[in-house]
Amino acid sequence: MRRPELIARQSRHPSGVLGWIIGNIMAQETAVLNVAVLEALDLEPTDHVLEVGFGHGRTIERAARTVTSGLVAGIDISETMVRMAGRRCRPLIDQGRVQLEVGDSSRLPFPDQHFDKAYSVHTIYFWADPLTHLREIRRVQKSGGRLAIGLRPKGAESGAADFPDSVYTFYETTAVRNLLAESGFEVRSVIEGHAGVEGFDVVVAERP
Repeated sequence: MRRPELIARQSRHPSGVLGWIIGNIMAQETAVLNVAVLEALDLEPTDHVLEVGFGHGRTIERAARTVTSGLVAGIDISETMVRMAGRRCRPLIDQGRVQLEVGDSSRLPFPDQHFDKAYSVHTIYFWADPLTHLREIRRVQKSGGRLAIGLRPKGAESGAADFPDSVYTFYETTAVRNLLAESGFEVRSVIEGHAGVEGFDVVVAERP
């Protein structure tokens, strides 16, 4: 079933009461892929980790269960999602273990080579210029740092055609690999249909 454009736009930038509802729905719909992405990162307790487009905040909360003496930071363009995630992660924020920022990943408010790991799930479709975002993520990652991108690849079997192309730009996984290489990453692996998430891929890369 084709997704209405209003819902698609809310998925890109949740706002208001409807955005809050969409955020809760996304928390359920994306849960398995989010877990797969965290598994691909092989998090360590002392890591500094960045999530780009954290939405509901449940994945940041999950990551913080492993990152017990490091930092899990996130950036999201939606103030509604920042409030939602902030409410969920308040104890972790108060402990200095989680940091949430409102902003655009084309200009990250973090210093160079700050993070050991980074990840982003279902956000690449909304970047007008993916290279700008990926290069900015690369800037804030340490040498040898790992990046995991979780996505619904372009193709009929993934259901991408059900989403309006006025809002979403889907990519074949090969194209994502090429974008990562062009932005200065080295692709290490592609996990297809991992952990029962058929129709979704996880692309794992490393900053040289």
